Amino acid sequence: MKAHRIGIVHNVPASGDYVFSASSEDVLVQANAVEKALRELGHTPYRVPFTRDLGEFLRIMDSIRPRAVFNLCETVDEDPRFAGHPAAVFELMGVPFTGSPSTALTISTDKILSKKLLEASGIPTPRSARAAGGALPDLSALRFPVLVKPRLEDGSIGIDQESVFRDEPSLRGALDGFLNRFGDVLVEEYIEGREFNISIIGFPEPEVLPPAEIDFSSFPKDLFRIVGYRAKWDPASFEYNHTNRVFPELSGDLVSLLGKTARACFDLFSLRDYGRVDLRLGPDGIPRVLEVNANPCLSPDAGFAAAAAARGTDYRSLVEKLLDAVLRRA
Repeated sequence: MKAHRIGIVHNVPASGDYVFSASSEDVLVQANAVEKALRELGHTPYRVPFTRDLGEFLRIMDSIRPRAVFNLCETVDEDPRFAGHPAAVFELMGVPFTGSPSTALTISTDKILSKKLLEASGIPTPRSARAAGGALPDLSALRFPVLVKPRLEDGSIGIDQESVFRDEPSLRGALDGFLNRFGDVLVEEYIEGREFNISIIGFPEPEVLPPAEIDFSSFPKDLFRIVGYRAKWDPASFEYNHTNRVFPELSGDLVSLLGKTARACFDLFSLRDYGRVDLRLGPDGIPRVLEVNANPCLSPDAGFAAAAAARGTDYRSLVEKLLDAVLRRA
């Protein structure tokens, strides 16, 4: 492959140690890993921070004139509402970039909008209700326990054991706290069952990678089997040390069912280049979609890289494959 100038555009985490800082700072781990891989592939990478100061961003981009961009932006100045805005700027500039377009990033970041899209398309997903402002949500159609999820946050921010409620009185007693802290939230039925992450890569024809399963076998009965914030970001927690990712031997029928469901989500949300779909397989054998992730984390130890490795693709080759897709598209 010909050597190119490649921009690595990323959001800038707030400085200091603060609530949820571990999740925010992971973007720098991704940027470091992608930069190292690009150098090993013979390209010249340039790190470019993306903030609300668009004038400075455009000045830097004009000075380096990259052939393409790795879009690692997850927020803008820690605001998840703007997850799709950097991609929209690239689109306006005519700069080729990795990953999903701005519309896909915006829709998939919004858990309430994503839920409505899944339901309207007939893709199985846990039943839910929206809680917003001071209005009490109608919970009559839901079965407890339920899980409260912030509408716009990513990386399991705002999701932990304290987010699961066994009955309506306890939920209603805590709901104002969630609304005050995160704004609108999604109240979703908790599905007891196996959890799978299905990663997809490729352009123009995406490939479904081997299914990963979260191993909850060490969880005691008093803990709900969820991958909350502590499980992802707190190495000292029980959850972090007992939610291992495995690639189990599955029946061909189950692999096919999981793959078809994930691919349907990939197409429905207009994802591009790479994505990940998280599902729960309930006692009835139906995989229900928990979340559709456009541009999932590219840290070398994250689930997407692990799924690629399970197919025999090392990290440098993974970065090369993503870059090849955007260059061919350009």
